[in-house]
Amino acid sequence: MTELKQANLNQRQIVVLLSTILVVASCGIIYELIIGTVSSYLLGNSVFQFSITIGFFMFSMGVGSWLSKFLTGDYIRNFVAIEIAIALVGGISSTLLFMAFPFARPLYELTMYSLIFVIGVLVGMEIPILTTLMAKGDQIKDSIANVLSLDYIGALFGSVAFPLLLLPSLGLVQSSFAIGLINILVATINVVVFKEHLRHYQQMLAVCFAIIVALVAFIFFGNHITRFAEQQLYFDQVIYTEQTPYQKLVVTRSPINKEQRLYIDGHIQFSSRDEYRYHEFLVHPAMSLINDGANVLILGGGDGLAAREVLKYPSVKHIDLVDIDPAMLRLGKDLPILKRINESSMSNPRLSLHAQDAFTFINQPGTLYDAVIIDMPDPHNEAINKLYAREFYTMIKRRMRPGAAVVTQSSSPFFTPRVFWSIEATLASVFDHTLSYKTALPSFGIWGFNMARSGTGFPNDFRFDVPTRSLTQSTMNAAKAFGKDLAKREVPINSIMEPKLYLLYEQDLKL
Repeated sequence: MTELKQANLNQRQIVVLLSTILVVASCGIIYELIIGTVSSYLLGNSVFQFSITIGFFMFSMGVGSWLSKFLTGDYIRNFVAIEIAIALVGGISSTLLFMAFPFARPLYELTMYSLIFVIGVLVGMEIPILTTLMAKGDQIKDSIANVLSLDYIGALFGSVAFPLLLLPSLGLVQSSFAIGLINILVATINVVVFKEHLRHYQQMLAVCFAIIVALVAFIFFGNHITRFAEQQLYFDQVIYTEQTPYQKLVVTRSPINKEQRLYIDGHIQFSSRDEYRYHEFLVHPAMSLINDGANVLILGGGDGLAAREVLKYPSVKHIDLVDIDPAMLRLGKDLPILKRINESSMSNPRLSLHAQDAFTFINQPGTLYDAVIIDMPDPHNEAINKLYAREFYTMIKRRMRPGAAVVTQSSSPFFTPRVFWSIEATLASVFDHTLSYKTALPSFGIWGFNMARSGTGFPNDFRFDVPTRSLTQSTMNAAKAFGKDLAKREVPINSIMEPKLYLLYEQDLKL
C-alpha cells in the first residue's frame, strides 16, 4: 500500500508535491552547473569538466534511485529529510570547492566528485519517492508521467536561469547559497503542509529554520565569503572582481611592490611589471609594416594595452577593438589602475569599441585592415579554440588589404610547444608567409608570437620608429632564433571541425 492511500492526501497537498518536483529538478541541475563552472574556472578544459560532472551526476542519480527502494514506510519524512540534506550540501558546494583548490589538486577532485555523488544520489532518491507519493490507485503510469515531465521542465528552467540570471547577478558562491535557500524553503513548505503526517514535526521545522538563517546569513555576507575564497587562489590582494556572463575578471595588487595583475577565469593576462615587453612584441613588428592612413583591428585586448601601443603611430587613421565582454571594455576604460597603465587609450577618438564576439565580427563584410592584432587568452578551452582555427584565419584574410599582416599571441614555445607550432601551422595553411618569434617575460617565462601575410614576405630586419622600452631591431632579430629544444615540430592544423589546439594545450601543460 502506498503512502498516498495511507495518508489520503488532499488536492492542495498534491499541488504542493507537483510544484516541489519542478523546483527540485531546477535546483539539482543548477548545483551541477555550478560545480562544472567552478571546475572549468579552476582546472580548465570546460568540455571535460562539464562532461564528467553531468555524466557522474546522472550515474549518481541512478545509484540514488536504486537506494530508494530500501526506504520504506514514511515517504514524506524521507523526502523532507533528503530535501534538507540537498539544501545543506548544495548550498555550500562552491565554497567548499574554492577552499579545497589551493591545497592540492587531488583534494579538490576528491571534494568535487564527492559533492557530485552526494547531490546526485539525493536527487535520484527523490524521484521514486515523489512518484510513489503521487501514485493513486492504478494510475501509476500517470504518476510517472507527471513526475518525469515536471522533472525535465524543471531541469530546463534551471539550465536557462543559471547562465542568464544567477551567474551574472550573484556569481558562483552566492548562487549556490541562493539555490540552497530555495531548496530549504521548499522543504519547510512541505513540513508545514504535511505536518499531520510527520512525526517529530517541530524538530524538522527547527532544523529548516536553522538552515534558512544560516543560508540567509551566507547570502548577506556572500561578497565577503567570495573575496575570502578568491583570495585563497591568488598570492596578492584581490582589489577588483566581477563575474560576467562570459568570464571571471579579477584584478590583484601586490602589497610588496604594488604590481597589478589581471586574471580571466583564473589565467593571468598581464602583470604591470612587464606587460610592456609582451605588448611591444605583439604590436610593433606588424605595425612597422603599415602605410599612412592605416586601419587596424584588435581582437581581444579589452585591457587597452595593445591599443596603447598602436596609438603611438600617427599614420593610423582608425582602430576597431573587438572584445566579447562589455564588462572587460568598461574595465579597460574606467578602472583607474588600468587607465593609468593603458594611458587612457580606450577613450581615444581614433578607437572604436565593439562588444561583440570576434568570430561574428570578422565573419561579415566591412572595413579592410592593414594590420590585425589578435590578443586573445590562451586556447585553454573549446570556446577559445575557434579563435585559433583555420576557418577564423580564413575569415580574417578576407578582411585584410593586400600586404597587410596579422599577428597573434601564441602561448609559450617552451611550456606549450605543440600549441605554439600548431598555431604557426594553422596560419601557414591560410597565408603565404609566416614568421615566428618569442620574447622572455618574467611573469610568464618565454612567450611566443606568430605573424602571417600573403603576397609580400617579411623583411630580414625590422625598423621601429616609435618609442619602446624593450623592443629594438637587434632584439627582434634575436627573437626570431629558436634553440634546438624550441625548434619547429610536426603538429596538426587546428580547425573548428577538428579542434586540436585546446587538447594540445592540456597535454603540453602536463608534460
